[in-house]
Amino acid sequence: MANETLEHLADRLRQILDSDPRIREKRMFGGLSFLLNGHLFVSARKDGGILASVGKAAEAEALRRPGAQPMVHGGRRMSGFLWVDADAIEDDDALRDWVALCEKYVATLPPK
Repeated sequence: MANETLEHLADRLRQILDSDPRIREKRMFGGLSFLLNGHLFVSARKDGGILASVGKAAEAEALRRPGAQPMVHGGRRMSGFLWVDADAIEDDDALRDWVALCEKYVATLPPK
């Protein structure tokens, strides 16, 4: 079931990203990550949620959105990254909005 959920979400993200040549897929953080110019951009999680790279400047505002919470990995808070619950991105427009927020930040980073 978890793999089906992951693949369904990954397919939704692929449709939104529409074969953007700057995007590459990579398995990491227990899910399928999408990298923009080599930087982690958004990841599909097995539970149907996403990992969103929003940057430090947009983090406080993004945390006010429904379903958003700070990313904690290995007991350490990862600044600029958020977990977003599956319920908050059930709607394609909500998922598209998160992707746009991530792209706004990550597109400003120099390519790796």
